[in-house]
Amino acid sequence: MRREGPEVRATATGPGPQRTAGPDAGTAPVDAWAEYLAAARQLDAVRRSAATAAGEQARSAEAAREELTVVRAGLATQQERLRERGVPAISLVPSPPELTEAARSMAGGPAAVLAALRTARGRAGAADAALAARRGLRPTSWPARARNFLVYGPLALLAPLIQITVYATTGSGPASVMALVGGLPMPAAAFVVGWVCVGRVFRAAPDEQVDRTLRFGVLVCLVPAVLVTTGLLLALLAG
Repeated sequence: MRREGPEVRATATGPGPQRTAGPDAGTAPVDAWAEYLAAARQLDAVRRSAATAAGEQARSAEAAREELTVVRAGLATQQERLRERGVPAISLVPSPPELTEAARSMAGGPAAVLAALRTARGRAGAADAALAARRGLRPTSWPARARNFLVYGPLALLAPLIQITVYATTGSGPASVMALVGGLPMPAAAFVVGWVCVGRVFRAAPDEQVDRTLRFGVLVCLVPAVLVTTGLLLALLAG
């Protein structure tokens, strides 16, 4: 049997390419996987943010469309109310400077448009409240009888006051008799004058029909005259 010498052993175990496992051989795949997971999480966060923003814009756009419908209806109602009060027709078409200003204020997208529409709706509501407050103080907003009484009432008292004044100054003489006789047709004259004045004073539009409350007007004009005439007649007969 051949025995190897020291040279042979040295050659077998001598220097040459050897495969060794270093300490950083397993860390590179782990780092790459961690970077991949971080990038995936970041991409998912961006996707979720984009989806949330798109959903919010869609909801804002839908709410803006609904708000626009409400604002248009409110403006149309206000325009009708102004026409009832005799205000000339107003064009709601915005002018070019108004369009430019509105476009500048709503450049932020659907959310800015929705905020602007809500502001406009609030202003329209404030205008409605102001109109309602002023309308309550106007006789045109009162019930027909209470409103017409402002016209029929003073006219109905005019003739009786004249009769009472004449009787108080002349006593039961010929002048009082003439005042009594002359006061008989005065209720009819007061009613006719009141009927014409009610139609002219409380008519908001040229083609509007005003409730003149005919029976109520006749009653208001007739009752004071009948009472005063009866009283003066009894005083004359007693005197």
